[in-house]
Order: sequence, then structure tokens, then C-alpha cells
Amino acid sequence: MEPLGELRDYEPIQPRGGFSLRDFLRKLWAPIAAVVGVLIKFGWIGLKFASIFIAIGGYALIWGWRFGVGFVALIFIHEMGHFLEGKRQGLHPSWPTFIPFLGAYVTIRGARLNPWRNALVALAGPFLGGVGAAGFWLVGAQRGSSLLEALAYAGFLINLINLVPVGFLDGGVVWRSAHFLRLGGGREKALVVYALYAGIAVLLALGMYAAHVDQTRL
Repeated sequence: MEPLGELRDYEPIQPRGGFSLRDFLRKLWAPIAAVVGVLIKFGWIGLKFASIFIAIGGYALIWGWRFGVGFVALIFIHEMGHFLEGKRQGLHPSWPTFIPFLGAYVTIRGARLNPWRNALVALAGPFLGGVGAAGFWLVGAQRGSSLLEALAYAGFLINLINLVPVGFLDGGVVWRSAHFLRLGGGREKALVVYALYAGIAVLLALGMYAAHVDQTRL
């Protein structure tokens, strides 16, 4: 009987041992180089768009990549409300910049916002954000997708929270602007702001009720 080593004409594959820092750094270098290249080529604009993918990655770590992408899309739609209203008023809004786990923001460059304009820009975010959430809900209900319905519920919720009249939230900006309008003789405009605020808040609350998904369905 011949030895086993003489019968086979190949060498068995040997598993590589353990974690290799060198291999890890080699794999990590490519995406880092790509990000650096984007930042060098596009500067601050590249950083703004890179922040979107960073935010998606952050949320995906908690809820999975599909929910992460959808959640960031809802935040983007909300911020585009501010952006588009600023553009409509002839202002110079920046593209949305994302801060993972904190949200995003749009800045208005080179313009002094009066209370009326400020209130409309602040209200446009929750309004368009609610429209986006409603779109998720309608598609989710039509296709029977619990994921899209859950995203819609989250969208209505975050936009409603944003209307809380506190500090730097949109609701705080709206209420301060309406207060200044009343003090400055713009009582009629202040009433319009209050009416828009209440209407958007009610619609968002109704959207939350309609899009609610029981946890057993997820």
C-alpha cells in the first residue's frame, strides 16, 4: 500500500491564521483614498455628499441598510423643503449637510431673513418631509411592504418632533418668528404662520396614525 502523500498530486489548502493588520489596512486604504480623492476634487461640495453616505452607514448599523437608506432619504426630503423654499424666495441656501445620528441642516448664505421669510423656510421642511413620508406610506400600503410603512411612520414622527416649539428645532424657529411678527405689527401674517403650523402638525399626526405598523408585522 502506497503512502497517502504519494497518491495525491496536489497540496491541500491551508487556512491562514488569525487577524492580519496588514491585510486589514490594505483593504481599508482603497475606500479612504477614494474619499480623499473626492474631497480634493470637489472640496466642500464633496464633503456634503459624502456626509449622506456616512449617515446611511451610521443608521444602517442600527436598523439595517434598507431602513438606513430610507431613513436618510426621508431626512433629505425634509431638508430639501428648506432648500427649495429658500430658492423660491431668491435666497442662497446650501445643499443639505448630514450629521449621523443628529440629522442634517441647510444654511442660508448672505441673506438676512425677516420673521415672515424665516417662518416659511422653517415650515417648508416638515411640510415636504410629511409629503415624502406620505409617499412612502402609499407605496408601502399598495405593495404590502411593512418596511416602507414603518419608514413612513418614522418620517411622520421625526417631522412632527421637529415642530416642537423648542430651541433650534423648526417649531422653535416658527414660534419665535410669529412672536416677532406680532410685536412688529404683522398680526395677520403671524396668524397665517400659526394656521400653517397647526395644519401641518395635525396632518403629520394623522399620518402617524394611518402608517402605524404593529411590531409583530415587521
